[in-house]
Amino acid sequence: MSPNEFSKRRRQLMRMMGEGAIAILPAAPTKIRNRDADYAYRQDSDFLYLTGFSEPESVAVLIPGRAHGEYILFCRDKDPVRETWDGRRAGPAGAVEAHGADDAFPVGDIDEILPGMIEQCARVFYTMGVHPEFDQRLMGWVNSLRAQVGKGRHTPHEFVVLDHVLHDMRLYKSRAEVSAMKRAARIAVTAHTRAMKFCRPGLKEYEVEAEFLHEFRRNGTEPSYLPIVGGGENGCILHYTENRDSLRDGDLLLIDAGCEFDGYASDITRTFPVNGRFTPAQRAIYDLVLDAQKAAIEQIMPGKHCKEAHKAAVKTITRGLVKLGLLKGKVPALIKSEAYKRFFMHGTGHWLGLDVHDVGDYKVGDEWRVLEPGMVMTVEPGIYIPAGSKGVAKKWWGIGVRIEDDILVTKDGHVNLSAGAVKEPDDIEQLMRAA
Repeated sequence: MSPNEFSKRRRQLMRMMGEGAIAILPAAPTKIRNRDADYAYRQDSDFLYLTGFSEPESVAVLIPGRAHGEYILFCRDKDPVRETWDGRRAGPAGAVEAHGADDAFPVGDIDEILPGMIEQCARVFYTMGVHPEFDQRLMGWVNSLRAQVGKGRHTPHEFVVLDHVLHDMRLYKSRAEVSAMKRAARIAVTAHTRAMKFCRPGLKEYEVEAEFLHEFRRNGTEPSYLPIVGGGENGCILHYTENRDSLRDGDLLLIDAGCEFDGYASDITRTFPVNGRFTPAQRAIYDLVLDAQKAAIEQIMPGKHCKEAHKAAVKTITRGLVKLGLLKGKVPALIKSEAYKRFFMHGTGHWLGLDVHDVGDYKVGDEWRVLEPGMVMTVEPGIYIPAGSKGVAKKWWGIGVRIEDDILVTKDGHVNLSAGAVKEPDDIEQLMRAA
């Protein structure tokens, strides 16, 4: 992503902060996986959003109006020995030359430099609780300044929750962000198509998962979350990630998988028959979920409340469950009592961006947020009927269906970023027959 994109974001945030303020953002820490092996490093999304800098042990500082530069980056110093072991570092010079910092210092010098910067500011924009160790360091610097007030030192008058401002910015995607999300969706669509063609009875769930991992890595991306590859009854477990069972002839396979390009996530779910042919019961549930998804997507447009999609999905699913005999009663009463939650127990969507469940309030005050161009959300209704469900005919047991797409709100309505992944049941069967 262009350095100008990050610069524009920083300028926007600093305009909102005003002079006399300072924003402090620590990078995500590394995390031990086991013994001396780390998990793959993923930068903190807020830090990444403002800097595009992917190294750990870094701290970004924004000071509107600072004469010597408004964007300061503390980062690891160059170290030929450590770089031999752990990889290249930008160093302070590289932070300025290649990453757009106005000023940069070794992170080892932060205790000597940053408190003096904080002292000059009346307001500190910071997000408490995300990085507890850094919280303690920041409070230590402020308390040290307070202890020296009698010697002429100054302390900030106010702490402001940074994420309240920053997360509202992140909710509205720029052209560059939309471009990255389209790329992430296209790669995930290709992976889902590949999985449908590859699938057959007798495979292990992890063998199908491997098709996704291969497609993601060959395109230079990573999974944006642990893939869910649930055959049969495993598809009724919302966050199933073991992915180790055999795929049985006659079962459905639910796959919830997406990738991350330039930090931006895709999040797509498709459900299809392991043997390429829906049974009548599977087709009835699938058609109902698909109808609910279509009804929900129709509600994604400027001026609509973000909750309207869920209401449309609930109404469609409740009405359909009554027709199938899985619920009994009047549709309005069943909706009011939330009887549908026995089979559809989650929301219909969430914001999508740098995080899979992206930041941004769903309510403004007591009102649901109104959709506006640039917002991206998933639409993912589902129906889940575990084996042994009391009062439910056996033909429905073990059917879990979820269909999920990534929807961009546009000026005139919406665009389905993941539309390339087939979801019409006839198209799915045709694709799998041709494989």
